[in-house]
Amino acid sequence: MKGIVLRSTGSWYSVLCESGGRVDCRLKGKFKVRGIRSTNPVAVGDYVRVEQSDRHEAVIAEILPRDNYIIRKATRLSKASHIIAANIDMAFLVVTLASPRTSLGFIDRFLVTAGAYHIPAALIFNKMDLLSPDKQQELTRLETLYRNIGYPCYETSATQQQGIEPLQEVLKEKVSLFSGHSGAGKSALINAIEPALTLKTGAISNYHQKGMHTTTFAEMFPLSFGGYIIDTPGIKEFGMVDLEKEEVSHYFPEMLALIYDCNFHNCTHIHEPGCAVKEALAANRISESRYRNYCSILNDESFYIADWE
Repeated sequence: MKGIVLRSTGSWYSVLCESGGRVDCRLKGKFKVRGIRSTNPVAVGDYVRVEQSDRHEAVIAEILPRDNYIIRKATRLSKASHIIAANIDMAFLVVTLASPRTSLGFIDRFLVTAGAYHIPAALIFNKMDLLSPDKQQELTRLETLYRNIGYPCYETSATQQQGIEPLQEVLKEKVSLFSGHSGAGKSALINAIEPALTLKTGAISNYHQKGMHTTTFAEMFPLSFGGYIIDTPGIKEFGMVDLEKEEVSHYFPEMLALIYDCNFHNCTHIHEPGCAVKEALAANRISESRYRNYCSILNDESFYIADWE
């Protein structure tokens, strides 16, 4: 029988079968996904074939072809990767401008990551009820920036039930991934979107003004109005495993629109003469913060892993 993986704890997998029933499974033997050296060959969102083993327990016998997947480094120095989820229709980054603050560098790395894995991305600005007038102005500026380059933006407050219905409409009949820093309110937001869920939520450290982990592994939940939502552990950074430096600008939409106007086909948009991207930057047609984050990604060797063994 076939099913979709809702939960993985490393040794056991919870699979929702086509019949509507759920079954706990182990892996049948060792799986290797070609081209991916991963700590978890089976991920939340994978479609799998389940069968009974000789010991009369359910086992995952086959991983069916994926439409896409999103991965990050297993550890900062590791060449192995961790598959966060597979077969995703939309990736949402839950952003907070206060308690805790999400950096623009993190936002841009998330968007680059999603683009590299061919997953449409959007930003959810949560905890709207905590914004001061200055933060409201910053929010307006950021929403204008990201909407103008093609990223949908949503405003929510999980505690005040603000902006929940528009999100429900967007999520309907889709498989949606929620990501963000610990403390950004992902789990509380998911509880507001799907009231039948009672995901554990955490507090903010008063000393560090950072969130404390409540979600420890990715888990997919069916939505009563259709579709699925994937809650993920809070993360500090995304590390790519198959992105070349020459490709980074392709995942900045405002740069991609200009790269064929550069004098050199392999322009890095850093030092070359006749660079259309740098000209647009000087004319304020490209955001200085986005360009700065682009340069940061290029200079961060820990962002890349090459030469698979």
